Amino acid sequence: MEVKLKVVNLSKVFEFNGNKIKALENINLDVYENEFLTVMGPSGSGKTTLLRIIAGLEKPTEGKILLDGKEVKGPGADRGVVFQQYTLMPWRTVLKNVTFGLELKKIPKNERIKIAKKFIKIVGLEGFEDAYPWQLSGGMQQRVAIARTLANNPEIVLMDEPFAALDAQTRVIMQNELLKIWESEKKTVFFVTHSIDEAIYLSDRVVILTARPGKIKDIIEIDLDRPRDRTSVEFLKYRKIIYDILKEEVIKTIKRGE
Repeated sequence: MEVKLKVVNLSKVFEFNGNKIKALENINLDVYENEFLTVMGPSGSGKTTLLRIIAGLEKPTEGKILLDGKEVKGPGADRGVVFQQYTLMPWRTVLKNVTFGLELKKIPKNERIKIAKKFIKIVGLEGFEDAYPWQLSGGMQQRVAIARTLANNPEIVLMDEPFAALDAQTRVIMQNELLKIWESEKKTVFFVTHSIDEAIYLSDRVVILTARPGKIKDIIEIDLDRPRDRTSVEFLKYRKIIYDILKEEVIKTIKRGE
C-alpha cells in the first residue's frame, strides 16, 4: 500500500504561563492512500493537536509531517478540514458556502458552480442550494461543511469529531453517508472521535493514544466487511478490545484530575 501521509518523530510542547506541557511525544505513523484511519484516546491525549499539526494550524516542537513526500509547513488546499462546529458562513447560501474555496482558487464561476452542485448532490442536499445555514438542521449543516471540503479536492480529509454535536439517529445516518462519499470519492480520511462504535463502524484502522503526553499505545486493524453490523459478535469483540485498551488510559487521566 502506498503511504499518503507520514508522521515522523513528532512531539508537541505547549507553554502556559512559563509552564511546559507535553501534548504529544514521539509519534510515528503511516496513513495509506484511500485509508479511513481513526485516532482515539482519553481527553487531553493530543488527538486534536495531532490533527491540527497535520492541517498546518499548529507547528510541531519536534519531528515533521510529510504529505505525498512533501513536508507540511502550514495550511494548504491539499488538506481539507471538517470540525465539530460546522464553521459555515451564515450570510452565504449553501451553494455559496460550498463555492467559497473555489472562489479563492479563482476558478471561473460556471465551473465552480458545477463542482459545488456535484458535491451538494453527493451529500444529499440537492434542492437546498439557496438555503442559508440557519434554515438547516445540524446534520444538514455538517453535510454542507463536508461538501465544501470535498469540492476543493484535497489529498486528505481531516475530520475532528464531526458528528459529536448531532443526536444519535442523525449521527448514524451521517456515518453511513460519510462511508458512501469515502467509497465513491476514494479519499484518504484522518478521523478523530471519542466513540468506540463510530471508530469500529467507519475505520480500516484505529490508532489509540495514551494519556498525556500522547504516544501511540496500539493500532487495531478492523477486519470486518462493510457494511458492518454493530450487533454482530465480531463487532462486539472489537468494541471490548478497544474499550479495554482505552480504559487504562482514561483511568490515568481521571486520577490526574484532567
